[in-house]
Amino acid sequence: QVQLVASGGGLVQAGGSLRLSCAASGSIGSRNVRGWYRQAPGKQRELVAAIDSGGSTNYADSVKGRFTISRDNAKNTVYLQMNSLKPEDTAVYYCNAVSQGGVYWGQGTQVTVSS
Repeated sequence: QVQLVASGGGLVQAGGSLRLSCAASGSIGSRNVRGWYRQAPGKQRELVAAIDSGGSTNYADSVKGRFTISRDNAKNTVYLQMNSLKPEDTAVYYCNAVSQGGVYWGQGTQVTVSS
């Protein structure tokens, strides 16, 4: 059974940085896409960034140049380095994994950016 555990959220001032981690337990499958989504109050969940097994990445336009997604396959962990944070980045962030075995979600972690 696959479980994703997200951590690293918190309260930060605008312009600050946070690093989110998403550790996976269980076998996701060798070919997979790991991602981060976020959902702000009253808004739909949106893709923030994704990275596939080969290391190719994809970012939402709103975070390009500020956020970096990376993965450590040995640790089965994905990271989201968030720099130059803005109040509009405030949301609950969810990690996700997609493979032939299915779609998996972690619990959310709250990120709050104060102005």
